Amino acid sequence: MKKIIAVDGPAGAGKSTVSKIVAARLGYTYIDTGAMYRAVALKVLQSGKSAEDVTENIDIKLDEAARIFLEGREVTKEIRTPEVSRGASEVAKFGFVRKKLTELQRAMAARGSVIMDGRDIGTQVLPNADLKIFLTATVEERARRRFLELKEKNLAADFEQIKKEIILRDKQDTEREIAPLAQAEDAILLDSTNLTIEEVVDKILELAE
Repeated sequence: MKKIIAVDGPAGAGKSTVSKIVAARLGYTYIDTGAMYRAVALKVLQSGKSAEDVTENIDIKLDEAARIFLEGREVTKEIRTPEVSRGASEVAKFGFVRKKLTELQRAMAARGSVIMDGRDIGTQVLPNADLKIFLTATVEERARRRFLELKEKNLAADFEQIKKEIILRDKQDTEREIAPLAQAEDAILLDSTNLTIEEVVDKILELAE
């Protein structure tokens, strides 16, 4: 059984959803690195301070239920707004932010039996992961999923706007100078466009075994 699993891919590909399920099935710890960047963005937005000032002594923790805490306060729902999503992509451009969060992420993974998802896990954070997955889907499908997710949470949602934001997010993530989104050479490409969540989970479990 693979002890450290890295799942990378663009926004809205379903990384968090399937990683949580896989972690539960295997009894592994799930580490949502995207949530950590969102937490940084949320603190920047709420404090009015610079990303550098915010990052220096930031306190971010994830519990076994994948809830995220910022300075001891749960912000699991707060970090899922479009505004925070855009902010996360912005703060991810800074080397000092990535350095700080990469240190935290590697420390979490050092315990083993983890599945970690993000944009640069297989290429930068955990280049020696036992299994690397690059999970993707078409822009239209990813926008549809995000639209439904926001509606379920009773948040304002406009499909065309979400689609535009995903296209912009893809451009920012793939073109940034520091740790851009890319498929690791030894990662397995998994297109989830026409797959159910359960089918994606089954495929990853099969690869993990």
